[in-house]
Amino acid sequence: MEEDVLILAIESSCDETAAAVVKNGREVLSNVISSQIDLHTLFGGVVPEIASRKHIEKINQVIEQALIDANVKLTDIDAIGVTYGPGLVGALLVGVAEAKAISYATNIPLVGVHHIEGHVSANYIENKELEPPFLCLIVSGGHTHLVLVKEYGTYEIIGRTHDDAAGEAYDKVARAIGLGYPGGPKIDKLAKEGNKDAIAFPRAHIEGSPFDFSFSGLKSAVLNHINLCKMKKEEINEADIAASFQEAVVDVLVTRTIAAAKEYGMDKVAIAGGVASNSALRAAMKAACDKEGLKLFYPSPLYCTDNAAMIGTAAYYDYKNGKRSGLDLNAVPNLKIGQR
Repeated sequence: MEEDVLILAIESSCDETAAAVVKNGREVLSNVISSQIDLHTLFGGVVPEIASRKHIEKINQVIEQALIDANVKLTDIDAIGVTYGPGLVGALLVGVAEAKAISYATNIPLVGVHHIEGHVSANYIENKELEPPFLCLIVSGGHTHLVLVKEYGTYEIIGRTHDDAAGEAYDKVARAIGLGYPGGPKIDKLAKEGNKDAIAFPRAHIEGSPFDFSFSGLKSAVLNHINLCKMKKEEINEADIAASFQEAVVDVLVTRTIAAAKEYGMDKVAIAGGVASNSALRAAMKAACDKEGLKLFYPSPLYCTDNAAMIGTAAYYDYKNGKRSGLDLNAVPNLKIGQR
């Protein structure tokens, strides 16, 4: 019987300072998150300098709390996993510097983790039966990707956005209709009060790239609709706009994902990233997967947004695959998925 492997994980890629202890890749012993969302809401979005400063203030506290909650000491830890990209460079540097300092002081191996691979790995936490290969739709504020998960730690991108990510479009549309930041949960909530068929917003198709996405035109269509209503002095129905916009996004995400699963012969589909907690996306993807006889997996909302437990899970499989990072590990803000 193999010995248990404990990973101390650190995540600081954007505006959450997080630490977790994960056992054998699937069991979360602790998951501590210090969110800055209320602070950044005042500015209508994440302010990088403020995020970095808050990470510095909180990081020691969240790590200490993660160890306490897990009832373990640093001497029990087998490896330290840390997000080193993609993300805000200043925010990433705080976590990377902390992880390297602990590794140097304790001789505990260091494993640099790709943030988006962490989101994919979040699916392993509660879905114990899920194993590669499977197709994963990654939808967040900065990324919209369709990825074949071939093995633990082995990925092939088969679709990506050409402009705005889905979550980015949510934030911009939310701002345009006066909902503020963060846009995703607010549009999801307001959309329940609107008519999703009220406004025929466009669905972009990329010539020659059937599994790619584009949300810039959809965002522009929403802004044009709002401006046209203002010019004509017509009532702006925010709920109908939210519902119709969300329907367009969800329709594209679901149809491309199902088409890709069939094209590549995948019978398992997963969704990951902040937008994976969207209720309309979950419901539509579930209905489509059921219709096509596909198994659908997704994390709890807690593990969809940025957290360290998912980083610990990804780090476990990297660690088992022999990946180690040196003390020259640096933040890579534009790190591509599958890049090492």
